[in-house]
Amino acid sequence: MRISRRTFLLSAAAAACSRMEKGSPLQRAAQYLWTQQAEDGGFHSTTYGLLRSGQSLTPFVLGALLAVPEAASTARPAAVDRALEFIKKNTTADGALGLMDPTVADYPNYAIALAVTAIVKSGRTGWERVIAAMAAHLRAQQFGEDNGWKQEDAPYGAWGMGGPIHRPPEAGHVDLSMTRYVLEALRTAGVSASDPAISRALVYLEKSQNSDGGFYFSTVNPEINKAGEANGHFASYGTATADGLLAFRAADVSDQDVRSAKAIQWLKGHHQPDRAPGFEGTAREAWGSGLRFYYAYAISRAMPDLPVTLPAQNADGSFRNPNKMVKEDDPLIATAFAVHVLARV
Repeated sequence: MRISRRTFLLSAAAAACSRMEKGSPLQRAAQYLWTQQAEDGGFHSTTYGLLRSGQSLTPFVLGALLAVPEAASTARPAAVDRALEFIKKNTTADGALGLMDPTVADYPNYAIALAVTAIVKSGRTGWERVIAAMAAHLRAQQFGEDNGWKQEDAPYGAWGMGGPIHRPPEAGHVDLSMTRYVLEALRTAGVSASDPAISRALVYLEKSQNSDGGFYFSTVNPEINKAGEANGHFASYGTATADGLLAFRAADVSDQDVRSAKAIQWLKGHHQPDRAPGFEGTAREAWGSGLRFYYAYAISRAMPDLPVTLPAQNADGSFRNPNKMVKEDDPLIATAFAVHVLARV
């Protein structure tokens, strides 16, 4: 039977309305997250003590909720403002977030990058000075010449965990995910693609990409490359490759550029709809399910035409990963990733 274009468009529109209607998986997930907002406006983990402060979780969850289309949103403007005020209250004068507890840092560079994105996405006015301070803080955190690093050094161009600035020879924790989030935040804050910070980041991205087009997690910390080694090199895997492609785009590298094109080809050839690829048939296979929600979110942004499936939603609207390897058993984390996915499919 031949289906007219008009019928197809009406069917697509009906499907879109269905996922946004009251009681849809997207709306139930968003409603669950809003019920977890504390009186102080923040979102605080009850699963992991490190995330209890809410400094990184609040912009993470708020960013997901602000991605929900208006038709499915259960948010009230006052709830968004309370979350923003929580972020502002925990941000230092020089734009740092995640450092309010002097004994435990709460993923500072992640927190700042996520906050920039959430603040801009909120559309609120009067935050320009806060955003500028955050962007300046992130720029100062980059491994570059100002901090004593040279182009040939492994961490050059990347971002680490945040906090005290690392100078040679000790880099601390450095990874591709952190670098991707910061790049996106800087561009969201108005930093030009021709800025030296972006040029330096491209050096790190190129070091993190294998000849097969895929990416691995860190040039500095071999123990956190989750797929291990293959043929004398760190093996490519799905979450890192999706991050690498998104980072290239944030740096204004087109999909037609050979670097991006090879990453796209790797993702097309290895994609798994229900797990992160790159671990199949190895002793590290559990990482595939452990990274399920992160991969679903990253690939739905990087390659929206690839199919993605999520596990069953809980009765309260939340999602959880029984695999605890990367904290996706925390419903705030898994559900926020799921909201991003459901808002795009």
